[in-house]
Amino acid sequence: MAPDQDDAIHPAPDARRMLLSLPQAVILLAPGQKISMANPAAEQFLGQSQRRLLGRSLVDVVALDDERLMQRVYESDAPITARQVDAHVLGQGSRRVDIATTPVMDAPGWMMVTLGDSATVEPLGQSMPGDGDGRLRGPEVLAHEIKNPLAGIRGAAQLLARKVEGSDRALTMLIADEVDRIAKLIDQMQTLSRRTADPVEPCNLHETIRRASTILAAAGGAKEEGRTRIEEEFDPSLPPVLGSAHGLVQVLINLLSNAREATQGVENSRIIVRTRFVSGLQLHATDRGKAVRLPIEVRVSDNGPGVDPSVRDQIFEPFVTSKKTGQGLGLALVRKLMRDMNGRITHDRDEAGGWTHFRLHLPMASSGGSGRTRRKSAPDALNGQDL
Repeated sequence: MAPDQDDAIHPAPDARRMLLSLPQAVILLAPGQKISMANPAAEQFLGQSQRRLLGRSLVDVVALDDERLMQRVYESDAPITARQVDAHVLGQGSRRVDIATTPVMDAPGWMMVTLGDSATVEPLGQSMPGDGDGRLRGPEVLAHEIKNPLAGIRGAAQLLARKVEGSDRALTMLIADEVDRIAKLIDQMQTLSRRTADPVEPCNLHETIRRASTILAAAGGAKEEGRTRIEEEFDPSLPPVLGSAHGLVQVLINLLSNAREATQGVENSRIIVRTRFVSGLQLHATDRGKAVRLPIEVRVSDNGPGVDPSVRDQIFEPFVTSKKTGQGLGLALVRKLMRDMNGRITHDRDEAGGWTHFRLHLPMASSGGSGRTRRKSAPDALNGQDL
């Protein structure tokens, strides 16, 4: 039977019927943020019939507690997803939800909104059935299944590069580079979901900073010339910190690399790494049930334009970025590594002086030196106000 005859006998359902059939809660917004349609799943999610929802403003039905985030999500003309956000739902009070908005193609002003309960979505790294019997967890399984074909693609690209010339060779190199980029992204995702942290031990902070600077310079190669020089303002009297040398290097490479990018093209650009002793700062680590003092501070400062104000409050969350080509995982990984060391990271902007500061606060190694210890990774081990 010809395809056109088959289509005549079994015509494709229209878009409205498909929306009504979706198990996800979907709302269609007309220009002006007015609800034009709500599928049955949305009626159930909101506890309101479509008849009562039609014509209402979306913000009257689902109001996010964070007004700045609500403005970004509801008024942006680009697809936006926000997860685990607190909201006030009409007739239900406070509720933690996931919300995604998508403009309707070729229909200016029209928007589709998808809603879900955060509790129904397993967070990255959540245990899967069989975790206790030695089998791999979800993220590890996914990484394994993706990395195997990636290795094959990269190998095929390298073999092909030997047989082609000119612009074709450049394309094979592009394939290999993109495979490497995807593999790096998977590694970052695995690190974010990993439950066991690296061992902590006394570390020489200044040696760690210089090692990160050296690695960053080596990675830049010939491009290093003309880059902003990293200035050091070290307190030589500081004692060793308690942390993971490998983790600290990763943290500092990320922060210094971001500072380099931020100062690119800035006249009289500067990057300063400063270390000092600060008294009185404490952190409550709930998994140990005791306060941990964080008297050692590392400050990475640059005089670039700073983080986009619209994302400053969420820069340590996964997939939040102001970079056009960024994935938004770098600072999320930095925060996790700091938490694994019972440390803390904060960010602030000095608008008057034109400086952006990232501050690392670390525990001091005890004079007795209890040796290497391994602690359980605790992404939520800090109290609400600590990062």
